[in-house]
Amino acid sequence: MDKQALLDQFNARTPGFIGLLGGSIVDLDPQGGTCEFEFNVSTDFCHSVNVVQGGFTTAMLDAAMSHAIFAQAAGEVVGVSSLEIKTSYLAPTLAGKLNAVGRVRKAAYKTAFLEAELYNEAGDLTATASSVAKLVRKKD
Repeated sequence: MDKQALLDQFNARTPGFIGLLGGSIVDLDPQGGTCEFEFNVSTDFCHSVNVVQGGFTTAMLDAAMSHAIFAQAAGEVVGVSSLEIKTSYLAPTLAGKLNAVGRVRKAAYKTAFLEAELYNEAGDLTATASSVAKLVRKKD
């Protein structure tokens, strides 16, 4: 499947919370194991006027990480369950346009080690995450 077809397929099947956060997948690299989301987060997901609540920040990073392994596994992985997620908040993430870039650091048959970064519209890094995930593979 070519890159554009994979992007279209992923965007058509993204979970509802991604739409609530104004998100869509804008780029992916199956061979490199990366996936990039763009989000347009409203103040509905904020505290302190325009600071995105940390759980939503983690959700955006987690989406980018899990879609990176889905892209790399090319239909072989049908489920990703987080065993551990660590999020580091480097600066306040403010409402508006954000980009989350997820990557597969290493994948085995049943587990994957994933990483992601979240950038604001100016390109400043606001948060990072790492995850260990359990992979569910398609049954033969």
